[in-house]
Amino acid sequence: MAQAAFEELVEDFEFLDEWEDRYRLVIEEGKSMAPLDAALKVPATKVEGCASQVWLHVTPVDGVMQFEGESDAMIVNGLIAVLRKLYCGAPLSEVVAIDARAEMGRLGLNDHLSAQRSNGLRAMIERIRDVAAKSA
Repeated sequence: MAQAAFEELVEDFEFLDEWEDRYRLVIEEGKSMAPLDAALKVPATKVEGCASQVWLHVTPVDGVMQFEGESDAMIVNGLIAVLRKLYCGAPLSEVVAIDARAEMGRLGLNDHLSAQRSNGLRAMIERIRDVAAKSA
């Protein structure tokens, strides 16, 4: 099940008829995130399989998923923000059960991302799920 913050985002998306407006909202979500500490932009946090530079610092705390991240691409930074709304705060045992593709579909993202962006999104989701599975 998606987190409450993600459900709020879904509601915001429902008010937007045009994909360009939804795209702008994703970018704004990314701009609202604090930048990732430069010391965390290391090979261990870099996500392979993304067309742009992406770093995810996944740090489960007390059995709950937490992570921060950053990308050099505005839309990808927004996707990181969306994933944070989807996963952060979820019990680690539930993270692997979240159908991220279906949840992103509720936002219309599956139909409007390039193949490269979709592959990058999939790589970010895999990283989050892998850490959750190993930490649960």
